[in-house]
Amino acid sequence: MARHAHEEALRMIIDSEEELTCSSESEDDDADDDEDVDDEGLHQFDPAQDTFSEENVVPSREPHTGHKHRSVFNAVENLNVCENDSDQIPVLKRAKTLSWKEETDVDVAPKSLRFLPAREPGPQSSLADSHSPMSLFKLFFSESAVSNLCHNTNAQAARALAKGRKYSWTDVSVDELYRYIGLVFYMASVKMSSIADYWRQDSLFSVPFPATVMSRDRYRTISWNLHISHPEADKENDKKRGTAEHDQLFRVRPLMDTIRLACKTFYHPRRNLAVKERLVACRANAGMRRFMKAEPAKLGFKFFVLADSSNGYTVDLSVYTGKNIFPTGRGLSYDAVMSLLDKKVLGSGYHVYMDDFYTSPTLLTDLFAMKFGACGTYRDYRKDFPRSASNPLTKKSSRGSIRWIRDGPLVCVKWMDKKEVSVCSTIHAAYTGDRVQRQVKAQETRKTKSLPCPAPVSAYNQHMTSVDPSDQLLQYYTAQHNTMKWYRKVFLHFLDVAATNAFILHKELHGNMTHKAFMEELVAELCGVSEKADPEQTSNDHVPVPGAELTSNVRRIASVGRRICVHCKAVRGKKQQTPWKCQACDVHLCLQLNRNCFQEWHNDE
Repeated sequence: MARHAHEEALRMIIDSEEELTCSSESEDDDADDDEDVDDEGLHQFDPAQDTFSEENVVPSREPHTGHKHRSVFNAVENLNVCENDSDQIPVLKRAKTLSWKEETDVDVAPKSLRFLPAREPGPQSSLADSHSPMSLFKLFFSESAVSNLCHNTNAQAARALAKGRKYSWTDVSVDELYRYIGLVFYMASVKMSSIADYWRQDSLFSVPFPATVMSRDRYRTISWNLHISHPEADKENDKKRGTAEHDQLFRVRPLMDTIRLACKTFYHPRRNLAVKERLVACRANAGMRRFMKAEPAKLGFKFFVLADSSNGYTVDLSVYTGKNIFPTGRGLSYDAVMSLLDKKVLGSGYHVYMDDFYTSPTLLTDLFAMKFGACGTYRDYRKDFPRSASNPLTKKSSRGSIRWIRDGPLVCVKWMDKKEVSVCSTIHAAYTGDRVQRQVKAQETRKTKSLPCPAPVSAYNQHMTSVDPSDQLLQYYTAQHNTMKWYRKVFLHFLDVAATNAFILHKELHGNMTHKAFMEELVAELCGVSEKADPEQTSNDHVPVPGAELTSNVRRIASVGRRICVHCKAVRGKKQQTPWKCQACDVHLCLQLNRNCFQEWHNDE
């Protein structure tokens, strides 16, 4: 009887709408909790409005000192503390508020955001124009940007020579640097074990093309001295090391700003965007390397990338330097996404997809206030996500089971596939009837079974997996190779981004060329040769030159720079040394009255 009377009292409390709390602190705290239970006061803005008011975003960007709304997900955690105290939490109300709903329960998606891009989505160029691979590549590596690279590279070479480096140097020009870039892409298409192998002439597997573009020594000296920023400016920046004014990305900043601006200028993304991480493998000790267990390379530079999920075009990127360069108190993942989404450049109404590194209720609700819908997988242990409630998924839940909880525009969905999948979204309803095919065990055989699938999971799989081909395109003909300079690794990645984006633009405009054919034509145009014609070595380049710089010591002039003649070793089996080499082939050859290996070598080619 006492228990029955107690339940009757609880029902009277619910009917009178008196709010009870888990704690018995001060009256002010009780008033705060009373506001938490009231769901009618949440999200008073209209997500479909065409205009945007900054007043609506204030609660998510600045800390509150007074009353604030706490999501129902917080209420789940707080009420679980008192789940055994039936005197303070109405049983019926607790079950109604905290229960995970199933796919049979109807969920209503938030009002659809109106898509208002700042420009017409797609390439910002006329379809009537003829776009060659090189002209599209020059949108990202313009002649002015390459001219700046030449200026800084020449300054770095002069600095190195002043320190006593022993190699000949002539200032690199814009055309020559484009040919150098062409050779970098050629090496990405034709793989050899080392750079020197591209200039070998004594092997069945020798390739003749690189020697027709520039000599091996010239390629090496350009590689050694390639510099994106000016050396003197580097020294000034290095003096600021340890202070807030020091820029860790100073050595790549000029080119990075150019690439980012070009990516946003010559293409406007379609509605569905994806935010993801990209790792550029590097072992140089630059203080910015990161270890990423899920990546094949594991160690290198982490890039935050915004890509168009329809084709993988890189819209924007930023380099993680090991500290939060956009501190707002919300965390690195929050700031990384916000730094890539510029409403003035993009417009509004976009759908942004992300993985569990970035997803948080604060980020998704703030993006919704900015008129960006968002969807992503999430980690259960993160703050403000629902952790435990009645009717949850368990390990024994059947495959295809769905649970969901909605708080205003934000819905959290759990789905049992082979393992539990957690996704939240401000775009979709929890379940709209989508189904997927899965192979399941049936006695001793396997059969295909149709399973219900939440709408956020279907959309996430569609738009996040469609970005993966972008990373594949970057890897097919990547310009990356071993180097001890970290900023050269980043430079090579910028080459990959420029070439891949140029190919995507060409595919959007014309769509009549494969990636392999595009890269081959790009290499031919950069190197200034015809793709169809076989490379012909000019006789003017095949002249004997000293194998080393001449010394002023008369006694040593005949012995300095002597190397083994490759023709004598290959044909005669002897290790004869000679001071002469071929300028074009870059191999040492005898040139004597009784033994003219220079002539015999070139006659055999």
